[in-house]
Formats: sequence, structure tokens, C-alpha cells
Amino acid sequence: MSRHSDTRDASRLDRRLVALNDARELAEGILPDESLQEVFDVLERASSRRSLSADHTVVGFFGATGSGKSSLFNAVSGAEIATAAARRPTTSEPLAGVWGAEGSEPLLDWLDVRTRHHAVPVDGFADEDTGLILLDLPDFDSTKAANREVVQRMVGLVDVLVWVLDPQKYADAAVHNDFLSRLATHGAVTLVVLNQVDRLPAHDVQPVLESLRSILARDGLANVRVLPASAVAGTGVDKVRDAIRGVAVKRKAQSQRLAADITRASAELAAASGGGDAAGVRSGARSRLAEELAVAANVPAVVRAVGQSYRLESVKRTGWPVTRWLSRFRPDPLRRLSLRSTAPSGLNRTSLPPAGAPERARTDAAVREFADAASAGAPGPWRAAIRSAAREGRERLPDALDQAIAGTDLAANRKSWWWALFNVTQWLALLAVLGGLGWLGVLAALGYFQLPVPEVPRVEGWPVPTLMIASGVVMGIFLAITGRFIAAAAANARAARARKRLNTAVAAVAGELIVEPVEVEVSRLAAFHAALKAAAG
Repeated sequence: MSRHSDTRDASRLDRRLVALNDARELAEGILPDESLQEVFDVLERASSRRSLSADHTVVGFFGATGSGKSSLFNAVSGAEIATAAARRPTTSEPLAGVWGAEGSEPLLDWLDVRTRHHAVPVDGFADEDTGLILLDLPDFDSTKAANREVVQRMVGLVDVLVWVLDPQKYADAAVHNDFLSRLATHGAVTLVVLNQVDRLPAHDVQPVLESLRSILARDGLANVRVLPASAVAGTGVDKVRDAIRGVAVKRKAQSQRLAADITRASAELAAASGGGDAAGVRSGARSRLAEELAVAANVPAVVRAVGQSYRLESVKRTGWPVTRWLSRFRPDPLRRLSLRSTAPSGLNRTSLPPAGAPERARTDAAVREFADAASAGAPGPWRAAIRSAAREGRERLPDALDQAIAGTDLAANRKSWWWALFNVTQWLALLAVLGGLGWLGVLAALGYFQLPVPEVPRVEGWPVPTLMIASGVVMGIFLAITGRFIAAAAANARAARARKRLNTAVAAVAGELIVEPVEVEVSRLAAFHAALKAAAG
């Protein structure tokens, strides 16, 4: 294997590890802690193993009681490294045979293997060309919990797993359900040895092997290598040794094991998450949310108040001066809602009635409908996270919407150009009426006191004072009526502009408190899927 290829494989493994860690971080707080802990353990093991000797391949021998595991270990090692269980210092303690001792000590310390034997060269295993560590491990079906814990730990640590089975218990559910089926992704670093074939009639060996391969296929290990052997008779021992040496010489077992761990962790994380992508935020759903919140926040009432306030102010400024003062007794709708103030929105509040049960129900329904639409298609845990993000923002909506309305420029204090024109004209009309009344009054006083009464100018036979009074009254009434029509049209236009600004303000609040948090969670799910896909390779 070229150095360039090794570097490329290492770089690919680095990218997968980074992607797996990204997926784990993205899933924090959403997926179960135990699932995330398993991924974290894989990342920790990968980091630790890669920091230790890359020149050594660790091969673990696993087997049940009576499978001849230790005998096969000795036969492959070419020496009596593994003593009988009865003479071992501690049966729960793994034993190591080491070829190529240099650099192996830190690795064995990490594996927590204290019993070590620097093995002599044997055909296929030599110090000068093979860095190899064989581990003889306790029986996985031991009645002692400590033994089973050691086996469970070593299953997750060794580079290559050699499963030693015997003809009597090769189909035992304990090994297949508890171990082999859970290592379906580890076929490249798994070797199965059917030991003690010398106890079978020659014509039964092949059928038993076929049966074992069939069971392994159901475990997901259809391509795993299966070798027959007999530690006692020496049958097949050389092939087992050659298979182990072939893996060690290639120096790929460590990376293959880590790659398999990443694949398995990715699959388990995907299973914990579930499949599917969130529909995401659609423009129609965003608009419906803003519309519902606007109604719940009393925007229509404010819009009506804007129109009413404008019409009232128009009457005060353009109505017939004789009667316009009566409008001052009518309260300004905007002032009653505290919406004529120009104070900064952060310091101002409206006097709109607080949201009652119907308004709260409408708000809740709008937020729930929006979250449901955005989370449609997402896996259960992520759908719950998206809905939770929407609910968190919902609690702050009433106050935020009130501030948004209070801070919206409703043009309440803005004057219209036509007010001044109508006001001046109304006063001129009133002055004409007063002038005509004064003129007639003077004429009446002169006649009352029997003084000469001058001739009154006439227009088309009509006395000018009378024309002044009539024209002033008619003009005042005409301007008042016309002003009301103009005020109504202008009020509708100002209300429409206010509605647009208020809806924009409400939409901004909805975006900040509901839409954006939901979009973050939707994007988080998409990033999780992308990271998981990259991690799975």
C-alpha cells in the first residue's frame, strides 16, 4: 500500500470523524443522551487509538467456554503463552502475546493488559516485519461479571476480532445476538474460526461450515471469512495464522476498525433520529401566521382608530367654526389607546385591552399550525424540537406585539395640506356672515333712531349684506360637508397605510420570535443529515 494511499485513507477517516462529531453536537438536546454517549465513546476511542502505535495490529481471540480459544491462541502463537484457566492468576485478566515489542507498551497500557509475553518469532510472525499483539480474552459466556465486562470492553477496542466457535455451540444465540449481529459493519476486521473440527466426522465438516455461514449471513456478516481449524490436531492453524499476518502486514486493520466503528455509530445515530426532512418554512405559512397574529394583537382595532382619529381631527380643523368646537368633546380614539405619543417604542406601551382567552387561543392555534407545517416530514425528535422552538417564542408574543404596535409610525400627528386651505376659507366665510350681520345691524340701528339710512348696494336686486350672510353660510356648510367627504377618503388612505405598517411590524415580531427559531431548527436537521451522510461515508 503506497504512502499516498495511506495518507488519503487517513484524510478520509479524519473527515468522517469530524462529520460524526458534528452530527453528535447538532443532535445534543434532541436525541437521547445514551445514543449521543455511544457516539462520543467512539470518537474518544478513535482519538486515543490513533495517538498510539500505528505499527501494531491488536487481534483479540473471543470465544465461549469449551471452544478451545486458549488452545487455538497457543497454536497460532507457536508457544504455550496461555496457560490453563485453572493456573491463571486472574481469569478475568486478558493475556497478550507481542511480536515487535518496541512501541507496544503505551498501547497495552491503554488496553489495560497487564499480563504480557514477548513472543518468539514463529512462521509468519517475526519482530522485524510484523508489529502484532494477540490477546487471549476471558470467555464471553463466563458466569463472572468481571469476565464479561472485559470482553465487552475489548470488543470495542481491538483492531481485529477473531471469534472462536466450536461445533457444539456455533449457533448459540449468546454469541450471535449479543455480539456478532451487532458487529455487522465490522466484517472487514472480523475472522470466524470453527475450532475442534477434529471432533466432527469428515463428511460433516462442510455442512457445519455452510450452516455457520448461513447464520452469519443472517447476522449481516455474509462476507466474513470462516476458517475450519483444530488446535489439537493442528488442522487449519497455518491458515488462521496467515490470515492474521495478512491483516497485520497491510497495516489497515486499525483504520478499517475505526471506519467500521464510525459506520456503526452513524447507523445507530440515524436509527435514534429517524428518517425524513422537515418541510421547512413556506412563504404562505409565514403570511398566515402574521395575519393571525395581527388579528390577535388588535391591529384591526388600531386601524379603525387611525381612521376615526383622522376624521375627528379633520372636523376640528376644517369644520364650520360655529359648530366645530363641539367635536372637542369627542375623545380621540388613538389618544385613548396611547398611540399618539412619539416616545421610543422600547419605553412605550399601548392601552389596548390585554389578550383574552379568544385572542390567546387564536395565537396558540396560529403558532401551532405554523410549527406543524414547518416540521411536517421531520423525524419525531426533531419535529418535537421544531415545535418547542415555536412554543418558546410564543410566550413572548403578547408583550412584543404590543411594543411593535406602540413603536409603529401611524402618522397620527401628521397634518394634511388641505386642512389649512379649508380652515382659512371657513374663517373667511364666517367673517362674511359676521360682516353682513354687522352691516344690517348698523342699518337697523340708524332706522331705529330715525337717522338717515344710506342706500344699500345691490347685486342683481339682492342687498350686498344679505348676499354676504347667505354666501357665508352656504360656503361654510358646503365646506363642512365637502371636508367630511375628503376626510373620509383621506382617513381610509391613512388607515390603509397604517395597516400596512402595522402588519409589517407584526410580521417582524413573528419572524424574530417564531419563524427564525423554527428555521434554525429546520436548518439544524438538514445539517445533521448532511453530517451523518458524510460520517457514514
